[in-house]
Amino acid sequence: MTADRCHVEVLDQQDGVRVVVMTGEFDLDNAGPLRLALDPQAEGVRRFVVDVTEVAFADSITLTILLQATLARDVVLAGSQPSHLAQLLRLTGADRVFAAAPSVAEGCSMVLPPRPAR
Repeated sequence: MTADRCHVEVLDQQDGVRVVVMTGEFDLDNAGPLRLALDPQAEGVRRFVVDVTEVAFADSITLTILLQATLARDVVLAGSQPSHLAQLLRLTGADRVFAAAPSVAEGCSMVLPPRPAR
């Protein structure tokens, strides 16, 4: 699978919320842009809102990148989750790690419980 089969767009960051839009098929061969967009050490970011509506495929590397982002930031998966992604999250138990929102706008504004101290 080549990088042209996926697209990662980082929308303007406001109030510490970085919106990341994922489109296409994500795997080991094209994980770089997603890894950069969801950098757990990104300055000024307190929350990632990830629009997953147009994800056609996501593998374990994609899940690892999403989970790594939660180590230092809240991660909200926004939009309707494609069935294969929802199944991957459910089978791994990761569905309990991420907040979910029906839209990007709601993901940006929703109140999340405080993060546990690390």
